[in-house]
Amino acid sequence: MRAERVNHPIDHDQAVDTLRRSYAAVPTGEPVRLAKRTSNLFRPRSAPRTPGLDVSALNGVLSVDPTGRTADVQGMCTYEDLVDATLPHGLMPLVVPQLRTITLGGAVTGLGIESTSFRNGLPHESVRELDVLTGTGEIVTARPDGEHADLFTAFPNSLGSLGYATRLRIELQPVGRYVALRNVRFTRLEALADAIAEVTATRSWAGQPVDAMDGVMFSPGEAYLVFATFTDAADPPSDYTGQAIYYRSLRQRTRDVLTAYDYLWRWDTDWFWCSAAFGAQHPVVRRFWPARYRRSDFYHRLVRLEHRHQVAARIDRLRGQPARERVVQDVEIPLDRTVDFLRWFAGAVGMNPVWLCPLRLREPAGPGSARSWPLYPLRPGQDYVNIGFWGSVPIAPGAADGDVNRTIERRVSELGGHKSLYSDAYYDRDAFDRLYGGDTWRAVKDRYDPDHRLTGLYEKAVARA
Repeated sequence: MRAERVNHPIDHDQAVDTLRRSYAAVPTGEPVRLAKRTSNLFRPRSAPRTPGLDVSALNGVLSVDPTGRTADVQGMCTYEDLVDATLPHGLMPLVVPQLRTITLGGAVTGLGIESTSFRNGLPHESVRELDVLTGTGEIVTARPDGEHADLFTAFPNSLGSLGYATRLRIELQPVGRYVALRNVRFTRLEALADAIAEVTATRSWAGQPVDAMDGVMFSPGEAYLVFATFTDAADPPSDYTGQAIYYRSLRQRTRDVLTAYDYLWRWDTDWFWCSAAFGAQHPVVRRFWPARYRRSDFYHRLVRLEHRHQVAARIDRLRGQPARERVVQDVEIPLDRTVDFLRWFAGAVGMNPVWLCPLRLREPAGPGSARSWPLYPLRPGQDYVNIGFWGSVPIAPGAADGDVNRTIERRVSELGGHKSLYSDAYYDRDAFDRLYGGDTWRAVKDRYDPDHRLTGLYEKAVARA
């Protein structure tokens, strides 16, 4: 079967030409930014002085090959649109990050994760090739081997500092019409860690296959793993896009069913549990809150407005309440140290719930060792758990804003983990280079962006440039 065009005809060459022209128009020495309507970053950045790069026509799915199980996708295509193109073929990307407006290019250059990551790794591990606009203004096609293999390997977690993906060819996997869920409670974190190890090794639990796995810790004495199985036959599915709220169901039901579509976006409707901060989980408010605004991108827009106008912060000051520090992080902790981190976090930070997403770099299809990714150097063969926590904590008397985040960074490093760079980071440059492949990054940067027109990785992630 030939690859199929899946949406309105796209003139990809013209879209790339438009991007190159807009890049050439940025004056030398001025920062280069993408002009895009949505963002899932939590790093405040300096205001741009020049128009962003025109990526408006690079947001589609070029083709889906149901037989070869691949898709050619433009870099600014959201996973929401990508899933809409693949599900009619009974296929999905190997990893679908939780939020609808995350773009494929963003998930590759900035990392992403979800419940299939215990067997499929991270989104960039499903990429077979990608076209990149480099700092020289050229478009190069990078593959695992060949002339541009160095760029292919260094691109994940480069955050646009090495270039921007215009087209990516990714692998797809089969998915059923439904997803059957088993919500398993654990009162001991050690038992939860043992269960993660067992499912990662056997891809099954209690004799049934497990296609996806994640979980939630409400407290060290109450945590859940959700074991998901793709299926075409199931009981009538639940609906968590209306009054019911998905994360609460883990405490209420031991078994559940969702359509494949609703499973992929189960966390988006309430931004995990963060919609509560806007009142969207109150039954009366929820009844009148338009469904089209129960989405992560709308909540994120509210957060950006708060950052700009500081309305809630001013109200807190008038009430005599302490200022608050934003603690929005995803960290990868080796499985054998996960219990240590969760207990420490519960006592030292005290935020709950937290998200748990097991992760293992993807195993090679044939003989040979798993590929490593130097700008986010997780160890092949090592089991990890991504722990996500998103909120704020009061700034203690005498403490500075950022102290809690710095403490978390130190603890993550002590336990052999890493943290994603989509939010606040406080590392000094030497520590950052050591943790995020500084030597590799510089070598690739010098080759593909010799004039350093694109903002550096440290400057983006820490200096907020």
